[in-house]
Amino acid sequence: MPLFYQPLIPEGIRSLEHEESRHAVKVLRLKSGDPLQLTDGKGSLYKAVVTEISKSSCHFSISETIRIPERNFSIHVAIAPTKNTDRMEWFVEKVTEIGIEEISFIQCENSERMVINMERITKKAISAVKQAGQVRLPTIHPISNIETIIAQPADQKFIAHVDHNNPKHLKEAALQSNYLVLIGPEGDFTQQEIDKATEKGFEKVSLGPSILRTETAGLVACHILNLINT
Repeated sequence: MPLFYQPLIPEGIRSLEHEESRHAVKVLRLKSGDPLQLTDGKGSLYKAVVTEISKSSCHFSISETIRIPERNFSIHVAIAPTKNTDRMEWFVEKVTEIGIEEISFIQCENSERMVINMERITKKAISAVKQAGQVRLPTIHPISNIETIIAQPADQKFIAHVDHNNPKHLKEAALQSNYLVLIGPEGDFTQQEIDKATEKGFEKVSLGPSILRTETAGLVACHILNLINT
């Protein structure tokens, strides 16, 4: 059964927003009495029934609310946006499907992009939540400088960058906890940025022998942390 997204259910809203309604009416051809599944993106799954359909709206009533517990770990990936926006949208989509709590964008000295379309990125995350049957939309932060990012708290903090003399892999360094992982731009972090991060308690880690694209590195880090906690 398709999953619909309506963030205002806790505020008493019992109708789908425009695009969601259009999908329900035009694509799925739902009618009064049909069952629905919805999430507010905040950890609740709602079982509902369509009560009213028109060309541009879909109203429903909720029959059951299921609260899904939070995971016993959390993943926060802070990543420098790539010049190609499609690659960042792909990254957000895939890590949301896999499972992630927070995504931040970092402005680094070697960054090729300083602007992110937050509305479009959020839409990609919402689509991924529905596709994967998730009930939590990750918190997505706009671009911040690296000083702001490295000051944020986490149980374990890692900086992944190209360093063939660094033998410690992320899968060996990570324990079961709350993580913050820094992923640099295509030109990598500068030595000054690496030094600032390590001074704030970030541990340098490897993601393997290959030199990965920025968005691939972010996805690999997210996947590894999910796997070691499964």
